[in-house]
Amino acid sequence: MANDTRSPSPAPCCAGASAPPGPPLKPAADIAIPSRRVPGESEAYRRARIELLAQEIELRRHIERVAAQRRALPPGGVVPQDYRFQSEDGPVMFSGLFGKHDTLITYVWMFGPQRERPCPMCTSMLSALEGEMPDILQRVSFAVVASSPIERLIAFKKERGWRHLRLYSSAGTDFNADYAGDTPGNDDNPAFNVFTRRDGTLRHFWGDMMGMETADPGQDPRGAPDPMPLWTMLDLTPEGRGTDWYPKLDYTP
Repeated sequence: MANDTRSPSPAPCCAGASAPPGPPLKPAADIAIPSRRVPGESEAYRRARIELLAQEIELRRHIERVAAQRRALPPGGVVPQDYRFQSEDGPVMFSGLFGKHDTLITYVWMFGPQRERPCPMCTSMLSALEGEMPDILQRVSFAVVASSPIERLIAFKKERGWRHLRLYSSAGTDFNADYAGDTPGNDDNPAFNVFTRRDGTLRHFWGDMMGMETADPGQDPRGAPDPMPLWTMLDLTPEGRGTDWYPKLDYTP
């Protein structure tokens, strides 16, 4: 997910969207008033920063518009079967992953049986979400799914020091094929999916679809907003994400 710092021109937002319109907003340039000055900044820096602030406000608004359009999606497809997973505590059905909530987020982790070690990118993101999980689980359920045997998943969880992520093995099920696009010879794809439980019916609500075919020149494909805090932090720096750096499982010399 590394990329250069160039940004493509924004596309028209939400064409054909059914999301309800929000309240009228003041032009971003009218409210782009920095809340503070910092020592030593020049007037040229100040002008450029105000222009950037207006674009940051527009970006925030665009994120809100996209989120509203996502929430307004019509009902998704009914989940075709109650998949049988292996959890850290034994067998569990897909319907059981919802627990006390009616919304479930799943992440398909690239740690299939053919891998000696899990994907570093997936692991970096999951390590960040580990810290947020006590808060996330107040609102929705969250399950990390991989096709390796549950024993391998538990061993790596202990190695990594994860405490809050809930891991499930999908080995022997069609879940990864149905919701991560796994096919013979291409059987280790990552995928975020959101499911709902309404009146006893389990439906797919949303899934990430920004694959290689959606990448812009000089950039890796990624979600929007990007789910990895790592990249969000690096995007705040003058060096940016870079073009060829990726996280590793270990940085021992």
